[in-house]
Amino acid sequence: NLSREMLQHNPVLEAIRKNVTTRLLSELGKCAEHDAETFAKIWEAFGPVLKEGLYEDAERRDELFRICRFKTTTSAEGTRTLKDYVADLKENQTKIFYILADDPAKAAASPHLEGFAARGVEVLLLTDPVDAFWVRTALGYEGKPFQSVTQGSSDLDAIALPEGAEKPLPEDAAGIAALVEKLKTLLGDKVSEVRTSTRLASSPACLVAPDFGPDKQFEKIMARHQGAAPFAKPILEINPAHALVGAIAARVGSDDALVEDAAVLLHGQAKVADGEAPDDPADFGRRLARVLEKALAG
Repeated sequence: NLSREMLQHNPVLEAIRKNVTTRLLSELGKCAEHDAETFAKIWEAFGPVLKEGLYEDAERRDELFRICRFKTTTSAEGTRTLKDYVADLKENQTKIFYILADDPAKAAASPHLEGFAARGVEVLLLTDPVDAFWVRTALGYEGKPFQSVTQGSSDLDAIALPEGAEKPLPEDAAGIAALVEKLKTLLGDKVSEVRTSTRLASSPACLVAPDFGPDKQFEKIMARHQGAAPFAKPILEINPAHALVGAIAARVGSDDALVEDAAVLLHGQAKVADGEAPDDPADFGRRLARVLEKALAG
């Protein structure tokens, strides 16, 4: 009788497995290079399975990276390779940016992409469940680390905006700074920090994960499947050039009730943009009605 464990650790079967895997990757690489149309069909059917190797087989990760295909913000119809991505890096861009989401449409609509789109920076749209795992263990590709656009600082200041597209500086920088401090006080332990953002262009606010720890989408996956609590409080980033943020900043010190409502609404709106509900939907609705009433009456 042979146990399952004996077969799994049999040196002959190990050699067979290794050689079969090597041959398969070699043939897939040839197909990807010489018959893109056929490989596109293979990738569509087996891409998520092949990407499991990026997480489970670090020894062959570089080989897998050569055949992996990704939807990106600049490839609406087709896919791109990491080699293509790195070849098109913007000046001063030192990272491979990605966003995790449930599907490409949700990923592409995220406010976290606004600053990247304004600069023409390509972002990988990672929408398979395994993406949340392999991207955390992979060190990078060709010396360029992977960086989630929903985590940590965006590092966009070093990448220039196209001529004529520069963001206007806030007219009241001191008022924006006062608003940041006020939001920290009003939101309390709902957030770990409040700061101004370079990743936003047309949205007033967004939530990002801290530099260290998991990406926000990874936290959602863990919560959905294992009931895990969030690893850390998110960071609220506000867009200092947005008219709404400027209007709220102008009310700091003169209309504390409105600013308090606005703080809750900004936080709730950022959660809605992430596909989540506000912490207290009923309270969110009451505050929204109050602000709208005041705005319309005025």
